[in-house]
Amino acid sequence: MLQSMRSAAKYIWIFVVVTFVGVFLFTETSGLLGTAPVTTGTAVAEVNGEDVPYLTWMQAAQQRIQQEQQQRGRSLTLDEEEQIRNAVFDEIVQNVLLEQEYKRRGIRVTDEEIVQAAQFSPPPQFQQSPELQTDGRFDMEKYQRFIKSAAARQQGLYFQLENYYRSEIPRAKLFEQLASEVFVTEDELWRAYRDQNDSARVSFVAFDPAAIPDSGISISDSEIRAYFDSHRKELERPGRASVSILSIPRTVTAADSASVRARMVAIRDEIAKGASFEDVAKRESSDTISGPQGGSLGRGPRGRFVEAFEKAAFALNPGQISEPVETQFGLHLIKVDEKKADTIAVRHILLRFGQSDSSATRTDRKADSLANIAATQDVPERFDSAAKVLNLTPTRGVALEGEPLTIAGQYVPSVSAWAFSGVKAGETSELFDSEEGYILARLDTIVEGGLPSIDAARDEIRRRLMTQKKLDQLEARAKTLAAAASGSTLEAAAASQNVVVTKSETFTRGAFIPGIGRLNQAVGAAFSLPIGAVSNPIRTDDAVVVMRVDQRTEADRKAWEDQKATQRLRMMQGLRQQRVQAFLQQLREDADIEDNRKKLAAAARQT
Repeated sequence: MLQSMRSAAKYIWIFVVVTFVGVFLFTETSGLLGTAPVTTGTAVAEVNGEDVPYLTWMQAAQQRIQQEQQQRGRSLTLDEEEQIRNAVFDEIVQNVLLEQEYKRRGIRVTDEEIVQAAQFSPPPQFQQSPELQTDGRFDMEKYQRFIKSAAARQQGLYFQLENYYRSEIPRAKLFEQLASEVFVTEDELWRAYRDQNDSARVSFVAFDPAAIPDSGISISDSEIRAYFDSHRKELERPGRASVSILSIPRTVTAADSASVRARMVAIRDEIAKGASFEDVAKRESSDTISGPQGGSLGRGPRGRFVEAFEKAAFALNPGQISEPVETQFGLHLIKVDEKKADTIAVRHILLRFGQSDSSATRTDRKADSLANIAATQDVPERFDSAAKVLNLTPTRGVALEGEPLTIAGQYVPSVSAWAFSGVKAGETSELFDSEEGYILARLDTIVEGGLPSIDAARDEIRRRLMTQKKLDQLEARAKTLAAAASGSTLEAAAASQNVVVTKSETFTRGAFIPGIGRLNQAVGAAFSLPIGAVSNPIRTDDAVVVMRVDQRTEADRKAWEDQKATQRLRMMQGLRQQRVQAFLQQLREDADIEDNRKKLAAAARQT
């Protein structure tokens, strides 16, 4: 079988070579090669001395972007593209680190292991394929017939499977080595069960640092310097960009919505008079994935679709056409091809709610005017002129590097990725086009990420030190309260200090308790103090607490014994996953990684 896999390789390599040549020509004609800083030998990163070629990363990222565009049926925003490029970069770096670890541990994969895996351990995408399912479940016999078929050989499936298993089998062996080290003792099982099932109620006084005025606290320059020197990692921050935004929304009017509904009614009438649902779906559907397939959404169980769509679909008999069904995606016309119990094969025609042609033309013309006046300019005043001429009101926001921009809770697409792409303060962006409308941005100021200067961090350090000093003062007040309460009651001592005693609701160890917080020293004390005893002052990051445990209910040991076997399996699985994730994180932290992405982007922009 493996020989057959390799015999099909030439067809795959033809595709790979053509793709590579296409990428090479694109980069060369776009200025990325030759006179620009990127050549075929340029490394986007170096991982423990091993180069990661720039073109390898770029090609993989572009392929992923194209796949996402096809799946979503639309162009991606710059933010989405940047997230994909970052994810692909991280995956490539991790794969390099894993390959290095395989060599270090002597992990290998044999041809026999690949053949066995291909026959009996199909990749996830095959298990999810509707064509390889029977009654909504993966059918191993169908899969095995398919991989032995002439179609599989012609499509180069064997070569793809070999590549997949050469990557996945060593990974599985490594993860099995890591997971084999995990063991859960009886004490650990019982402790975990108690964490979820022990409960308590407390009465407490919380001393809040906000009650002490800032004017009563002095912070010296030497204290700020000492804190800066000892907390450098904590003080690192992402880049920050202040931007101004002009937007032209694609406002959908009631008349626009009515036009979409009328169009859907006309489509249904056409099908009712004898037109093929499949042909009409290919012509009319806004779903770019299912539309070319005659509207087919495949076969699957309940839970695949949003509620309104699924309710309407399962109410139909095979061959029936629904009335127009509205969801957050638009209007649907649904046809059921086959229905067996909770499994359904269904088609749909989608019309999205959007502007009519006349409304869209007016919006486009206004956007063109905005682009002509101010897009891709390095004169900041052009942005202000465009706002005045087109009667647009600028909005302002702050973008953080690596995060999409939001203003007043609304996502603003593409702007954050553009702001950190190497542009300079005062420049305006291209006109960004999204489903919601058009956007133009101006970069007003930008601050690079990393460790700020001591002057830039001074205010933040001062706030932190001030909170610590306030907590120091509050500890003294809390000690007085605790001492008084030990001779009377918490309520009497609180009344004498004119502070309030708060009674909590019943809570578990992992819960958030208003006024106390979550997973801190005070919560731990609630499950260790004797019932009725008043605690010494307990300091958290946000307050100083004096508490009394009023009630505590311990977990039922018999109930724990009854479910222990299930808990062990679940806990072992979780701990194994944590062990693997911790290993991968440590592997990356210990690695010597030189990331050249910013340097290459800056050099390319200068060129």
